[in-house]
Amino acid sequence: MSKYINRTMENLLNELIDRYPVITITGPRQVGKSTLLEYIIKNNKKEITYVTLDDMFLRASANEDPLLFLKNYNTPLIIDEFQYAPNLLSYIKINVDEARKKALFDDGPEETLYYLTGSQIFESMKDLSDSLAGRVAILDLYGLSTRELYKLEENVFIPDINEIKKRTRIPYMNTEELFSRIINGSFPELNKNDDINREMFFRSYIRTYIERDIRKLINVKDETKFLKYISCMAARTAQEYNASDIAKDIEVDPKTVDNWTSILANTHLIYLLHPYSNNNLKKIIKRPKIYFTDTGLAAFLAGYLDAKTLEKSTFSGNIFETYIINEIIKSFASNGKDFEHRLFYYRDKEKREIDLLIEYNNIIYPIEIKKSANPSKEAIKNFLVTNEFNKEIGNGIVLCMIREIAPIDEQNYFVPIEYI
Repeated sequence: MSKYINRTMENLLNELIDRYPVITITGPRQVGKSTLLEYIIKNNKKEITYVTLDDMFLRASANEDPLLFLKNYNTPLIIDEFQYAPNLLSYIKINVDEARKKALFDDGPEETLYYLTGSQIFESMKDLSDSLAGRVAILDLYGLSTRELYKLEENVFIPDINEIKKRTRIPYMNTEELFSRIINGSFPELNKNDDINREMFFRSYIRTYIERDIRKLINVKDETKFLKYISCMAARTAQEYNASDIAKDIEVDPKTVDNWTSILANTHLIYLLHPYSNNNLKKIIKRPKIYFTDTGLAAFLAGYLDAKTLEKSTFSGNIFETYIINEIIKSFASNGKDFEHRLFYYRDKEKREIDLLIEYNNIIYPIEIKKSANPSKEAIKNFLVTNEFNKEIGNGIVLCMIREIAPIDEQNYFVPIEYI
């Protein structure tokens, strides 16, 4: 039996249980959404019922008669891949409102009745927000973070140097260890079981992804090109998104690429990091950057089979940056913090670029990411552009392979990646 790996989000879930009648967790397939919920609910000494709408018969039942479907199961109830039966939401709302009235009448506590998990956003999330406004807590779960693997506390990563120094540092990883971590990725199954064939796992993952999440959204005749498209996107992780360039490579039109990119983003295979902008900035590049949410999957799709080859490749800098961005996103998401409106990158038409900007508590922190143990001061040369933002600017950092925190000047620091 696979060993459960504790998740940072457990703390947040324990706070939310019985404070919201519905709790929803979204995220990529196989990152442990249902496993996390079952573990937390059992720890709270509650009996739990589990159904998955990946099951075609249960899905048909939920869509044909949602009221009867819900009556067939006791609460609390986990409904996995709930987006396949969006009509359930209005009946869940009815059941929740009836339970709330009863609790009010009996002067009893509110209970969490439904736990919904989904690997797609699309319209289901809009329906969820509209149908269950004020009744649902929505969380995003991604793959395992490095801190979770080392069983360390994971707080939101804030680049303030004083906050960084308070963080427990993960054990030092040399380049070989780091790229073994990167190529293995963050899916729990690959990190719990050493005997799993990595290549077979990712091949099966993509097949399942297309069969369950994609087939209804694209023409069957396009599946081969869609596979080529995913590989093209993986090869471009940590690069600006350019639909026209990708369209030329796979011989489809740019609108098709845009549509497929929306699918990847809405099924959590990629994250689009948007450029920072405000009214003071006139010459910024407006295209987002692509980041695969799992480095192992990106490396597999880009054709890399072992860590050593990956580390020595021209792709190594991009996959290193992807790993860092993902770790920072996880620190936000696992603590229930909004990252989409706090994480940005900067690039303008003068080719001044900053890898990451974190806006937290109305302070902007510039970050450069370098796969080097000895980066130069040139790494912070573009930080001066933040003077044009008309915002309070915090200290800047260069996340790199250096062994210890080191000042660059009075405002900026080299920081080992083990502090993320």
